[in-house]
Amino acid sequence: MSGLPFLSIITWAPFVSAVVIMFCARHRPLLVRWTATIGTGISLLASLWVYWAYDRVSAGFQFQETFALVPSLGISYFLALDGMSALMVLLTSIIIFAGVFASWTVKQRSQEFYALLLILVTGVYGVFVSLDLFVLFLFYEIAVLPMYLLIGIWGSSGEVRPQGIFGRAMGWTGVGTKEYAAMKLTLYLLFGSAFILVGILALFVAAGSRTFSFLELQSIRFDPSLQSWVFLAFYVGFGILAAIWPLHTWSPDGHASAPTAVSMLHAGVLMKLGAYGVVRVGMGLLPEATVQWAWLVGLIGCINIVYGALSAMAQTDLKYVIAYSSVSHMGVVMLGAATLTEHGLNGSVFQMFAHGIMTGLFFALVGLVYEKAHSRAILKMGGFGTMMPGIATAFTIGGLSSLGLPATAGFVAEFLTFLGAWSSAHPWWLFPGVFGAFITSLYVLRVTRYIFWGPKSDDPHFAHLPDAQGTEWAALGILVFVLVLFGVAPGLAIGPIDTATVPLLERLAPLMSAARTR
Repeated sequence: MSGLPFLSIITWAPFVSAVVIMFCARHRPLLVRWTATIGTGISLLASLWVYWAYDRVSAGFQFQETFALVPSLGISYFLALDGMSALMVLLTSIIIFAGVFASWTVKQRSQEFYALLLILVTGVYGVFVSLDLFVLFLFYEIAVLPMYLLIGIWGSSGEVRPQGIFGRAMGWTGVGTKEYAAMKLTLYLLFGSAFILVGILALFVAAGSRTFSFLELQSIRFDPSLQSWVFLAFYVGFGILAAIWPLHTWSPDGHASAPTAVSMLHAGVLMKLGAYGVVRVGMGLLPEATVQWAWLVGLIGCINIVYGALSAMAQTDLKYVIAYSSVSHMGVVMLGAATLTEHGLNGSVFQMFAHGIMTGLFFALVGLVYEKAHSRAILKMGGFGTMMPGIATAFTIGGLSSLGLPATAGFVAEFLTFLGAWSSAHPWWLFPGVFGAFITSLYVLRVTRYIFWGPKSDDPHFAHLPDAQGTEWAALGILVFVLVLFGVAPGLAIGPIDTATVPLLERLAPLMSAARTR
């Protein structure tokens, strides 16, 4: 099987399914769903095979596929993955496969919905496996642009009461509507794309205008002044998608308005594209600038953790709680990367995976609760655990992983990150990280108690609510199983991650030693 182009199969199977849906399955909803299931299932099986077959001893980039696209400009279709990207590909496969089942009840223009969803995930796969920066950028745009239509057409509008000095402006711009969220998300991410493109072209020109290959660019030592501003360009460009403060405001609105599967992909995978871009492209190509700007990345990561947690605690809309929680947890990702330690970087990548599974589970559950109770108002709901024990149990497990309970993936990720923070050049980073984890436990337990395990609501609309049924169990079962599996056996992820982070740190070690002696 080693001769098969596994990475191309993983990347393009969803796209082929999207084409089949649009041309062969129109107006046949069941066929649309099964086509999407088969396409994402092929990617999942291939991802599992690649993850299992990856040679951790040899390490490096494996399963390489390459052919020239524009030889005169050094642009090629160059796919490969290492331990970090293998884990991200596996995460994407799990989330999209579960997302197809979570969207089984979509009835309005389901063929277009699934087609756009599958095109979006094609772009996500492409970013994780591309080693040509130009092609990576094209896949990045494919992953971002379908979000506008998916939210603008199939999203939902919430009530955001205009208040404060910007109250009138909030009313004029339609804050809370799905159209506002779709436009805001698209403009922010396209703004970030401009920074990414400028950074890529700057490296291309500095390398002699001959290659976009990541491996070739990695072997070049760029001028420190060029590295400095290009790293900031990548950090802002990719960081917007990772919801770095203060460029995060598109994220909660986008989460709250997106349909269930799109929220799962948005928080579970798309935000990881941003963090992955910072680590892979920014830190991988610009080592001197990485050491120079690590303090900034860590400082903003600390702000993200505390700000996101406090904002989540203040929300009364269930989707906004999970949305701001994602901002906080992405701060943990960026903090771990900024520590420039083995524990911290491993924790950062592990947090990408753990948070992806956890937030995918949360948004699947929020979608189920809203579909059955027609409400996201936390203070209006109550006692749902007696009527929907399966959903309540899954939500509780997700919440316990979010606050870092041992035997869940969230605990392993946060423990490694905080250990890395304490042993870094800025050990005080540990304190806002731990404070954010404490605040997270408060709002997670509060929400779980209010909705599921507290007194039953007097509202007659909530008198009889069904538990998860049929295909709804598939998404919940898959995500809960993975969340617990990687919490109990974290070596399944840490082993491959180590093969990617250790070589990066070996390149950074002399520069960090030189920085300490100045």
